[in-house]
Amino acid sequence: MATEERLREYLRRATADLADARHRLADAEERAHEPIAVVGMGCRYPGGVTDPDGLWDLVDSGTDATSAFPAERGWDAEALYDPDPDTPGHTYSARGGFLDDPGAFDAPFFRMSPRGAQATDPQHRLMLETAWEAFERAGIDPATLRGSRTGVWAGLMYEFYSAQHLGAIPEEFDGTLLISSTPSMLSGRVSYTFGLEGPSVTLDTACSSSLVAVHQAVRSLRDGECVLALAGGVTVMAVPDIFLEFSRQRGLAPDGRVKPFSADADGTVWAEGCGVLLLERLSDAVRAGHPVHGVIRGTAVNQDGASNGQTAPSGPAQEKVIAQALADARLDARDIDAVEAHGTGTPLGDPIEANAILATYGKSRPQERPLLLGSLKSNIGHAQAASGVGGMIKMMLAMRHGKLPRTINISAPTPRVDWSSGAVELLDREREWPRRADGTRRAAVSSFGISGTNAHVILEEPPAPTAPEPSDDPRTTAAEGTPDAPVKAPAAWVLSARGEAALRGQARRLADRVSADEDLRPADVAYSLAATRSRFDHRAVVVGRDRAELLDRLSAFAQGSEGTPVITGTAGGTARPAVVFSGQGGQRLGMGRGLYEAFPVFAGAFDEV
Repeated sequence: MATEERLREYLRRATADLADARHRLADAEERAHEPIAVVGMGCRYPGGVTDPDGLWDLVDSGTDATSAFPAERGWDAEALYDPDPDTPGHTYSARGGFLDDPGAFDAPFFRMSPRGAQATDPQHRLMLETAWEAFERAGIDPATLRGSRTGVWAGLMYEFYSAQHLGAIPEEFDGTLLISSTPSMLSGRVSYTFGLEGPSVTLDTACSSSLVAVHQAVRSLRDGECVLALAGGVTVMAVPDIFLEFSRQRGLAPDGRVKPFSADADGTVWAEGCGVLLLERLSDAVRAGHPVHGVIRGTAVNQDGASNGQTAPSGPAQEKVIAQALADARLDARDIDAVEAHGTGTPLGDPIEANAILATYGKSRPQERPLLLGSLKSNIGHAQAASGVGGMIKMMLAMRHGKLPRTINISAPTPRVDWSSGAVELLDREREWPRRADGTRRAAVSSFGISGTNAHVILEEPPAPTAPEPSDDPRTTAAEGTPDAPVKAPAAWVLSARGEAALRGQARRLADRVSADEDLRPADVAYSLAATRSRFDHRAVVVGRDRAELLDRLSAFAQGSEGTPVITGTAGGTARPAVVFSGQGGQRLGMGRGLYEAFPVFAGAFDEV
């Protein structure tokens, strides 16, 4: 009998242990595939693009942002140009996608000396600026992240800025150039500047660098190695060498325009850019109330291996990386609506990529809902280490706006591809992007490095925000009115900067932002400025009762108009504000009632007594 009882006890324990093991395996499986939220974005791209909304305006308008070589770089365009690709030291294409003034940098803002800033590669400076902007767009004060397990993954291809001085380092750079501009300092400088203590990695897989950075950041977040992650890439061409090299290889478009998947595609166009994403586990982002611009469902990275050439694309490898990303996302190819392709506009690469997409996404899907295929490179050129993250930003904005912008410069689909072999269509015109039956939009982004490293990312539209419960409380209805409705109490827009000129610049940017979005409520703007921005010593407070009054005063302050009713000053020390009720009674009839209706904290304290 005792033996039978021991057997029962053993079986009970074994059953409990088995159930626990199953729960642990299920939890591990969920963590391994957990969706990752994009909570912040920052970018710089050709065509004067300084933020994600600017990138959307560019692609939505069908703009070609390529241009002739910029005169201020010191490149002798006339001497560099030669129509014969066999002429050494010359290029037969003198157009590209260039950033406006990539050397401009607010060194004091980042506590850098003028000498240190000048010795620092412009690519590193751009990464700092866009990282800061990604934090701010997430509603996170970077100062609050000091000491946190926030990781940094940054893609970088070139060291042209420091390499041009090898053997003859200018005296003013002596002793600082190598340390300031070495590739490892790209990610390390971001971590150091913001005090981030998660992994910090600079990587180079050529043109796929930024998507590989995203892939590694996603893995680190899922593994619990970090709680937030910056991921992206940057390219600035300090010298024209890349044009000269690829001219000899006949890899450039003679007219300086990328024509993805087009019958007349004849080469790529080199461009610059910088894109940074701030990533967080979706469950954490929702819990923290952070904005979600897009959701990464799956990622994959692989290598061509021994293929038909070290620098030639491999169709089978591209098919595999797509299948791996879909498996990571736990989705079927038919669940994807559109692909932002690598699409460099070369006669060799584009047909290989198109056939891989037809073989994976084009099969077994209804003809009435084909996969739609496009490429940002048609607008800005090939931004190299920043190209993949640019495609991600473009597709997240397309989801927000519910339409897919056209890919320009396509005369007709390339005849080198059998387009009838699958349900895939080029985005040679703008398309509306309706949600699927499950209420989502999904897209994929590809990026392939010349060294053979391929990356693929699956994106999904953010979950719909939860609508607040309706309220009859008069203390909340005032704040939930229409954007132009006057509020019962004035709204205060608080600005701060490290200097007076920067403060007026902040005012100008805020005025532009609010003017461009009529749905922004003054109370929401006031909250975000007060609760989600860093505080610097030079400060201004714009007070107004409605949107028009606030914008008028803000614009006047930005322009330096005399007599503007804006409170300004310089903060000093660590004093904290205090509110004093002097005991002299109400200053006007109904004053307490107004406070009660406009300020929930006051009303709550009043109700308690």
